[in-house]
Amino acid sequence: MLDALANVLPHFRNTNSGQFFLMAGPCVIEGEDMALRIAERIRHLTDKLQIPFIFKGSYRKANRSRLDSYTGIGDEKALRILQKVGREIGVPTVTDIHESDEAAMAAEYVDVLQIPAFLCRQTDLLVAAARTGKVVNVKKGQFLNGEAMQFAVDKVRQSGNDNVLLTDRGNSFGYSDLVVDFRNLPAMREFGVPVIMDVTHSLQRPNQSSGVTGGQPALIETIAKAAIAVGADGLFIETHPTPATAKSDGANMLPLDQLEDLLVKLTRVREAIR
Repeated sequence: MLDALANVLPHFRNTNSGQFFLMAGPCVIEGEDMALRIAERIRHLTDKLQIPFIFKGSYRKANRSRLDSYTGIGDEKALRILQKVGREIGVPTVTDIHESDEAAMAAEYVDVLQIPAFLCRQTDLLVAAARTGKVVNVKKGQFLNGEAMQFAVDKVRQSGNDNVLLTDRGNSFGYSDLVVDFRNLPAMREFGVPVIMDVTHSLQRPNQSSGVTGGQPALIETIAKAAIAVGADGLFIETHPTPATAKSDGANMLPLDQLEDLLVKLTRVREAIR
């Protein structure tokens, strides 16, 4: 499945480790120094473990519960930081887009355009992302099963772009929780695309009365191990040096100093099932 990425992402062309790949980084770009520090640390770990790595960071957070929620440091400033991370650390980068007119703008700075789960059925957005020629990572809506994502894949491919990834991030369970149905991963793999498990967002507890999303970070290892065991091609993990002070999604992020231990365990799971 990594062949789909190797065709368009130079960092993946010499990857023969047989490992899963990793999308990881902070929820949102908070500043240049922090982004570079996080990316450098993850690059060091993934190089050591031969895990292909894509740095993740949102240049703006558009889906917020409250008007006073943190959204970012400014679009162009954050995108330039993502571009600098890619160039200086030597890794591909991914960021979310929310409106169709953002696709071309973001594509000038990053390698992968990500479609948020709530927007996975937005045809204009998918088509605009596809037409940039960038890799398009579509997150499965919390309201959909894996089989329904065939139509998102079709929209990207029929717009002239075969470089598509699918990511699961759990399904709505009641009003304020999510549950992971691991049947979705093999179901989406049937479409011939790399499939990713968004470990940290799948542990969110949205719609809290405070307007701040909760989470269950103690279960990150559990979800990640299970995803590798059922054949996920990649993992998506948000991480931060101090999640308690993160500007966004701190409640479900992995502390950066815990990432190495987790990755070592996951490589062992991967080896065991190969």
